[in-house]
Amino acid sequence: MMSIHIRRGFSYLFSQNPSLLCKSRAPFSLYFSTCIEHQPQTNPVLSDFLVQNHHFRPQAASQIASGLTGLKNPHQKSDLLLTFLKEIGFSVTQMENILKSWPELLSANLDKIIKPKIKIFQEFGFSANEIVEMISKEPSILHSSADKRVIPSLSILKGLLGSTAEVAKFLRVSGWYLKTDLDKTLVPNMNFLISCGIPTEKIIWLMYYFPRFLLQKPENMEKFVARADQLGANRSSKMFIHSVRAVSSMNNDTWEHKMKAFRDLGFSEEGILRLFRFEPLLFCISEEKIRKLERFLLDTGKYDLSCIVKNPTSLTRSIEKRYEPRFQVLEILEGKNLIKNWPSFSALYKMTDNKFFEKFVSPYYNEVGEAYLKKCVLARKKEVDSVARLD
Repeated sequence: MMSIHIRRGFSYLFSQNPSLLCKSRAPFSLYFSTCIEHQPQTNPVLSDFLVQNHHFRPQAASQIASGLTGLKNPHQKSDLLLTFLKEIGFSVTQMENILKSWPELLSANLDKIIKPKIKIFQEFGFSANEIVEMISKEPSILHSSADKRVIPSLSILKGLLGSTAEVAKFLRVSGWYLKTDLDKTLVPNMNFLISCGIPTEKIIWLMYYFPRFLLQKPENMEKFVARADQLGANRSSKMFIHSVRAVSSMNNDTWEHKMKAFRDLGFSEEGILRLFRFEPLLFCISEEKIRKLERFLLDTGKYDLSCIVKNPTSLTRSIEKRYEPRFQVLEILEGKNLIKNWPSFSALYKMTDNKFFEKFVSPYYNEVGEAYLKKCVLARKKEVDSVARLD
């Protein structure tokens, strides 16, 4: 039922707010005063070649060509390279995206640079689709040294992850591991963390979710572990590795700012250190978010900061996706005398979306449904926009 209302909410919101679907247009006068002066150089020969010979979209072709103004005769290398990429499974859209991020690929030597890497991936056991997805995510791996980077890294990853399929799954997300000397980072860091009592499977889990953490300089990893020890983290605890990661994400200034933010919420010095030992992931939350939730909670007039001290994991919940929609619904219901009291903060932040919908939205849908769905849609749109910017 809730999913049906969500879909309707999307339709309603976009029909009422078309600006969510398209950006506002710039004033007409802007197209005359400065745009002509700042137009990037382009390569019309290359642009036409990409459109006519390989069916690129004109806009994408123009963008790629602007990064290769010196390539005057694309037919010599580029035609063979693009034809080869098509033959091994790349779509036009995938080639466009790769070349927009790395236009120099068009001038790469097909026989000496590209084909040998593809052959390595094929002999390693990757399927055509896995090769395409991996390179599409991280095209610069084609420029890595085969003997110094690609082959040794593939061997190390297979030894850790156990199968070609798992290596492919990992590299679809973290293909840049093939550009790194894993013998100088990942291997010594794993050996050190294992010696600290951290299970191998926990470290491999971290590879999937926090891959950059394990590529620290080994001397820095030792410092992070020593700092976690100093702060009272227990090496036998399953949270110890998260304590180490939290330390790695902060310099001294960041740590002090975060300590002050927790103090301002009402935590004692001892309470902060206890929090670090048992809930170290809270220290990976930005100071900005901590301050924002503090202000947001106080503005309601319903809860005070002791609610956060008693429920510190409430800091992990999204303000936009969880707190804002729920608080608005409760304000409307209270204003219309449909509820007498707000739920406790502990119950409110722990409640699942479906449970909240069933209890506070569905029975009063005519009064609060539209407002709730608008907030949910806007929160999701922000999340999608954020992911799009990262891509």
